[in-house]
Amino acid sequence: MRNIVVLTLLLLFGGCSAGVSGPNDYIDSVQRRAVPIESDADLDRIAAAVPDVRLILIGESTHGTAEFYQKRATITKKLIEQGGISFVAVEGDWASIHRLNTYVKSGVAGEKDDVSTLLEQLTRWPQWMWANREVKEFLEWLQAHNTRLPYAQRIGFYGMDVYGQWESLDLLLMYLREHAGDHFATLNNKAACFTTYGRNEWVYARAAAAGRISCQQELQDLVVYLESERKELASIDDNAYFAALQNAYVVQNAEAFFRLAAQGGPEAWNSRVYHMNDTVNRLLARYGNNSKGVVWAHNTHVGDARATQMVDQGRVNIGKLSRKEYGRDNVYIIGFSTYTGKVMAGSSWGSSAMRMEVPPGMPGSLEDKLNTIGLEKFYLVFNEDDKASTEAFLRPLGHRAIGVVYNPANERGNYVPTVVPQRYDMLIFIRETGTVTPIGD
Repeated sequence: MRNIVVLTLLLLFGGCSAGVSGPNDYIDSVQRRAVPIESDADLDRIAAAVPDVRLILIGESTHGTAEFYQKRATITKKLIEQGGISFVAVEGDWASIHRLNTYVKSGVAGEKDDVSTLLEQLTRWPQWMWANREVKEFLEWLQAHNTRLPYAQRIGFYGMDVYGQWESLDLLLMYLREHAGDHFATLNNKAACFTTYGRNEWVYARAAAAGRISCQQELQDLVVYLESERKELASIDDNAYFAALQNAYVVQNAEAFFRLAAQGGPEAWNSRVYHMNDTVNRLLARYGNNSKGVVWAHNTHVGDARATQMVDQGRVNIGKLSRKEYGRDNVYIIGFSTYTGKVMAGSSWGSSAMRMEVPPGMPGSLEDKLNTIGLEKFYLVFNEDDKASTEAFLRPLGHRAIGVVYNPANERGNYVPTVVPQRYDMLIFIRETGTVTPIGD
């Protein structure tokens, strides 16, 4: 990995317009590399171009853009049809997404209404991230695809995030009540430590950060108990045991995440990232040495952190960790970008979802330069061995990132300084995009 710290600092101090005064070599290089996307057949070619790797990480520059979801799903379908994919792990809650996993692995095809009901049950904010028509269509396709496979070979659909801890805790206690025997009362008391302050994770986190309470040991004890009983519990129902253990990890790591978040600093972000990365690794281990996974998450999670200012902030992400663990040749990263359009987001955490305008990319930003190419949709492939044509891309540029909370008035703060060919193996650009279509209220 090339040293990009100096280049990143240039952009940090120069703003999104850094590099604008230079020659047009960046735009010229994009024009030479850009491959138009005109139909799903072009997406098939994208999937066919993905090498045989352990993990394919597919991003999004917003959590509320229909085209990102649609094209990510189409590419994933093709990868699954090509063979070898064992699971899809998404930036969603383990407990609620696990119900979708049960659906896609079920043996009855054509039950369209079932998945709609399951998606409507995703009530934790931001619901639109997964309770939308674009996800529904992919899940229906995956369920139908799985019915043609033996159960052991069916592709799973899992949540890897650290949120949703209260549902995970309830499911964990249901499992322990049935299987822990005389140990249940003790384990239940340990779990009750975390529900102090009315299951308000932020009230608990502030109290913990102030030293008034700590449930770290109690929640670790739940994990230790399940791990120590692995042989017996897994022999009863291995799938139920795996889900229960993952629920225990969620509860343990959610406590750490919120406690660290109340203290400030990068440690909370990193704790969440390590949980997601560990979940993906457990899934790979569960499906076996030859398993392969697809990960759906925001660009900020899948794009290698070392190609952004995140590394200088002490932050890691899945892209960086997976490349270090499995080697760059065993991880393929696809990012997305858009120039303008609309996005589904909230004005603040927990607020109602709104269709918001995405203003044109700021002058000098990556989005601005990609827009000058004149193509509505295209993709770029980066090859480290292709140094001559990659050299122009080594100038860091602001790359827009929109989360579940978005305020277009603060547009400058939404750009992540990025050296594109080091962050991704492929970048897909869609000039104008629209919003996902939510299911339910």
